[in-house]
Amino acid sequence: MLQHLSSSFKIALSCLVVLYLAVSCSNNSSIQPGTTALTDASIAITAKTTAGFVWYKKSDALMTKGANSGHPEPFLRTRYNATAAAQLDANGKVKTGAIFDEGSVIVKELIASDRTTITTYAVLIKQKSDPNADASGWVWNELTGAGAVAYPISNKGAGCIPCHSIAGNIDKTLMNNDHP
Repeated sequence: MLQHLSSSFKIALSCLVVLYLAVSCSNNSSIQPGTTALTDASIAITAKTTAGFVWYKKSDALMTKGANSGHPEPFLRTRYNATAAAQLDANGKVKTGAIFDEGSVIVKELIASDRTTITTYAVLIKQKSDPNADASGWVWNELTGAGAVAYPISNKGAGCIPCHSIAGNIDKTLMNNDHP
């Protein structure tokens, strides 16, 4: 069928296919930390994407929030992209003394008392070069369950860092501290 088409049309068609693939891949996949400046919108896509993530303690079962949690939701679960998951031990807990590598993504889903409604996504992305990164290289973001920005990256974690710096934190994470 293509042999009857002009070479100009074939080139144009090829360009359209490549453009379509590039756009469709960028719209339905999560961000690639380190490759571009982060935005609240790009993080919202990542927050809702579970493919390629590993759950804390190797389980997506709900956990009761810890006593030190500053979040109002009673339940949570946390997942790590492949880069961040390299800092989990054989039981799926954060390794003692771990420092997460550039490109690590951690998503904490905060869940309402009905045990099904995700009310908040709290997201940490290690990208030291990002203008919104804190002194440790983390970009902090919080979104509603619907994906609206509740805590923008431009705040640079100012409302999060005090709690995430308590004794026992591991590179600003508290899963082992509050959820042994």
